Amino acid sequence: MGRTMGESMHPADGHDMIRVHGARENNLRSVDVEIPKRRLTVFTGVSGSGKSSLVFDTIAAESQRMINETYSAFVQGFMPNVARPDVDVLQGLTNAIIVDQQRLGADPRSTVGTVTDAHALLRILFSRLGRPYAGPPSAFSFNTASVRASGAIKVERGARKAVKQTFQRVGGMCVHCEGRGSVSDIDLSQLYDDSLSIAEGAFTIPGWKSDNFWTVRVYAESGFLDPHKPIREYTEQEMEDFLHREPTKVKVEGVNLTYEGLLPKIRKSFLSKDKEAMQPHIRAFVERAVTFTDCPECGGTRLSERARSAKIGGISIADACAMEVRDLAVWVRALDEPSVAPLLEALGETLDSFVEIGLGYLSLDRSSGTLSGGEAQRTKMVRHLGSALTDVTYVFDEPTVGLHPHDVQKMNDLLLRLRDKGNTVLVVEHEPETIAIADHVVDLGPGAGTAGGRVCYEGTPEGLRSSGTLTGRHLQDRTPLKEKVRTPTGVLRIRGADAHNLRGVDVDIPLGVLVAVTGVAGSGKSSLVHGSMPAEAGAVLVDQNAIRGSRRSNPATYTGLLDPIRKAFAKANGVKPALFSANSEGACPACGGAGVLYTDLAMMAGAATVCEECEGRRFQASVLEYTFGGRDIGEVLAMAVSEAEEFFGSDQARLPAAQRILGRLSDVGLGYLALGQPLTTLSGGERQRLKLAARMADKGGLYVLDEPTAGLHLADVGRLLELLDRLVDSGTSVIVVEHHQAVMAHADWIVDLGPGAGQDGGRVVFEGTPAALAASRSTLTGEHLAAYAGG
Repeated sequence: MGRTMGESMHPADGHDMIRVHGARENNLRSVDVEIPKRRLTVFTGVSGSGKSSLVFDTIAAESQRMINETYSAFVQGFMPNVARPDVDVLQGLTNAIIVDQQRLGADPRSTVGTVTDAHALLRILFSRLGRPYAGPPSAFSFNTASVRASGAIKVERGARKAVKQTFQRVGGMCVHCEGRGSVSDIDLSQLYDDSLSIAEGAFTIPGWKSDNFWTVRVYAESGFLDPHKPIREYTEQEMEDFLHREPTKVKVEGVNLTYEGLLPKIRKSFLSKDKEAMQPHIRAFVERAVTFTDCPECGGTRLSERARSAKIGGISIADACAMEVRDLAVWVRALDEPSVAPLLEALGETLDSFVEIGLGYLSLDRSSGTLSGGEAQRTKMVRHLGSALTDVTYVFDEPTVGLHPHDVQKMNDLLLRLRDKGNTVLVVEHEPETIAIADHVVDLGPGAGTAGGRVCYEGTPEGLRSSGTLTGRHLQDRTPLKEKVRTPTGVLRIRGADAHNLRGVDVDIPLGVLVAVTGVAGSGKSSLVHGSMPAEAGAVLVDQNAIRGSRRSNPATYTGLLDPIRKAFAKANGVKPALFSANSEGACPACGGAGVLYTDLAMMAGAATVCEECEGRRFQASVLEYTFGGRDIGEVLAMAVSEAEEFFGSDQARLPAAQRILGRLSDVGLGYLALGQPLTTLSGGERQRLKLAARMADKGGLYVLDEPTAGLHLADVGRLLELLDRLVDSGTSVIVVEHHQAVMAHADWIVDLGPGAGQDGGRVVFEGTPAALAASRSTLTGEHLAAYAGG
């Protein structure tokens, strides 16, 4: 029954808003905002305007912190510490569930099945129904090794006595590859020239020079090898010592050093490190020298023979995980086993969620590190779709990233469904189609960094269009189809490409022009340009993998900008360059160069306070007395990119090496970033463009960019197109994997894959100009491009 006219409102019904007052996290300028509950609210604004600071670092962070405080002190001791956001008042919060853009773990043992718990349900199913019986659920886990142990243990309870115990655990891990599914093979010809001796400079490893005391001279003077004999003439024992010998203490010129076989040394020195953090020439060496092949024992399934032997109706767990999820869902639904009916129902619902969210083409054994940003985010949504929870706050970070225009409508339907169940849905987004379905819009800006952090508009999507804000002005932007395209200077031939779902694809990609590779998510775009690119093409790849870095890492260190700056300061003042590094000799002794002091308060949130000695500038006071061009190193790192570009171009502080790097940062739209801003505070779009700026320094005639518009505001897309034009006009070939219609319309040539995803894709369905694709409307991409151009 509805409330009568005279009936007063219940006090509980008054809490229908999330109220934020005085939010100052990161660049927010004392933001006040009221967000309606049980509605869909979209937050817009340019990259760096403060959207993530408000939604994730303030609202969601405080919700999670307060939920954590409800647990006992014992439980809190095992949970991550979250500091209280810098905000005056937060009212009306509900439990927040965050679905962010963080990529899923790249560990080879992490798969689509393990991150969604579907694999856990399958393991129980095979432990109950698999024949012959292989063991408990752990016997089907490639993350669990089989263990056997026996011996005596002392029990200190009353009278001490020794008790004989035996322990056994059955795991499903393949012993040969340790559950990774692949084994690495190092190409010895990339490590040394076997026609030369060590003394003649046989090593071809970057940085291994003949006078290097820690590398080459250890091998030459170890006593195990003849430094003057060509490597191809080594005896069997010498080759064993040279390649595989265990770490052994040796003396070289009276100094105790450790000698180790070349292969384990290379694995420790290069393969254990993050490839993204390597210098370009080191990364190129690793990509050249190391190949990964399927494990010969398990065939890439990661599972032991015992686990693979148990079958249900002729299907092993390895076969089930290799199926496309939509096919696996059909197989599970066809099983008629009353004894495990609840399990089959739960597994079926999980698999149906995959199909519903547009990921039915994935397989459960797909490594989670190979998923695109959009696929990873939708994979995280799987566990929430069937949830019975209501009145919670779902927080999404650009859920349409990596989605073809054809799939954006499906994502919008999912967001509306979550809202209609009685939940509050907060979405950070640039996609006009998602902004259009919002109940409420909050636009931040007007600019980025210090020029942002304010609320420019609150209201309906219709009001945003006429508001005059940067977002409102660009909502109707349309890039016209290119009428006159460039003439190719050559062709890159790809023949018989069969990575993942590609069906023996033959395609000629024109060089010297801007090429867009398009198609729905899962159609095979990344498999074509990443997995099938000929090595001799010498492509410079800018992918979606996250930048790794601690709170000490910043744009100056990541791009290599700090090196010429430190050398310039050192030369101008006659001191060592190490003094101008906050991670080295110049660091403030009180905070260790961090600029802040972190206090661990056990189960309570840790506290971070600005260092009183250096006042957050990270350097010793004596270091800040040295200047270059009238500025100290702390002032230089506090500059924005645009300010620093002007400073290092002036007569008093001219530094061409720094200007080149700063120019690239400006080109990708990061002119507002502070040089010393921690990488951990950058948004997803900012990190992607920072990586692009860094990789632009690599010498290469071919650039391959994976969705460079990810996280870009509508107003910045035009700048990106100008950058791509400059790259092509300078003689560089550019291939872009992209869903954004503006990039498609601006390309000289389009290679469209499809027609669908997974098994329904993997074929080239169109090759030609954007105008021809829009005119033919022969593919999904063509239909949406024609609608975009006509809009």
